Amino acid sequence: MLNAFFTDYADYEYLLASSQLFLAMLGMGALLAPKDFVSEVRRPRSLFIGLGFQWIMVPLIALAVAALLPVPTGVAIGIMLIAAVPGGTLSNILTHFGRGNIALSISLTSITTVAALVTAPLLLQLMMAEHLPDDFEMPTMVIARDILLTLIFPLLVGMVIKVKMPEITSERFSKWLIRASLLLVMMMAIGASGSGRLNPQAYGAISIGAVVLFCIALKLASVAAALVTNIPARDGLAIVVEATFRNLSLAVAVKAIVFPAQSGIVDPIGDAVLFTTFLYGVISVFVTLFPVLYHQQVLAKTS
Repeated sequence: MLNAFFTDYADYEYLLASSQLFLAMLGMGALLAPKDFVSEVRRPRSLFIGLGFQWIMVPLIALAVAALLPVPTGVAIGIMLIAAVPGGTLSNILTHFGRGNIALSISLTSITTVAALVTAPLLLQLMMAEHLPDDFEMPTMVIARDILLTLIFPLLVGMVIKVKMPEITSERFSKWLIRASLLLVMMMAIGASGSGRLNPQAYGAISIGAVVLFCIALKLASVAAALVTNIPARDGLAIVVEATFRNLSLAVAVKAIVFPAQSGIVDPIGDAVLFTTFLYGVISVFVTLFPVLYHQQVLAKTS
C-alpha cells in the first residue's frame, strides 16, 4: 500500500496540499476575534512596517538571491514562490512562545493572507516572468480561486466558529485541526521523498546554499528593519517570525497548480520547486527558533 502511495503520489499532491491548507486556516480562524486587531489598528506603526517588509523587502531579497547565485530555474522559481506567499499559520504560535506581540503577529498573518488573493498572483507574475518560457501563461485566476477557497473562506468560517463556540471549545477545535494539518504535511513530505522527487543530490550544494542564504537573509534583514525603525522588541520579534516563517502549504498548493505533477513523468522545474519549498520549511524552523528563544530568555532575565 505504501509503495502504491509513493508511485501515485503525484495524483494526491494537490489534494493533500489544499486539504492541509484548508484545515490549518480553519484552525487559525477559530483562534481569532475582532478584538485581536483593534490594538494594532490604533497604533499601526509596527503593523505598517511589518506589511511593508512582507510585500516589498521579502520579494526583493528573493530576486537578489536568485540573481546572484547560479541555481537551476526550478530552485529560483521555488525561492520566488516562497517569497510571494504570506506568513505561515504557525508564526502566531512561535511568536506567542517567544513572548512577542501576538496581536501584531495575528494581524500580519491575517492581513497578508486575505491580501494574498491579489498580491500572490501579482508577485508571481512579476518575479517569475524572466524564468519561464515566453508562451507560458500564469494561471492567475486559478491561483486566486484556490486562495479564496483554501485560505480566506476557511479563515472566515473559523472566526465565525470562534464567536459561536465557548472559548475552550474553539481552542480545542483549533488544536485538533492544526494537528490534522501537520499530519498532512508529514504525508506530503513522506510521499514526495518516497517518490524520489526530493533528492538533494539532484540539485547540488549551490541550490541548497541558496535556500539557506535566502532564509538567513530574511531573518537578518527583518531584524535590521526592527532595529532601524526602533520599534518595541516584542513587535520586532513578531515581524521577524512572520517574515521568516512562510505559508509553505500555500506554496505547495500553488506549485501543484502552476506545475502539476504527473505520475511517471519527470518535471525538472516542478520537482525543483517542490524540493526548494520543503527544504526551506526545514531550515526556517531552526532559523526562526533562534530569535524566539533569545527573546524569551531576555524577557525571563529582565522580569
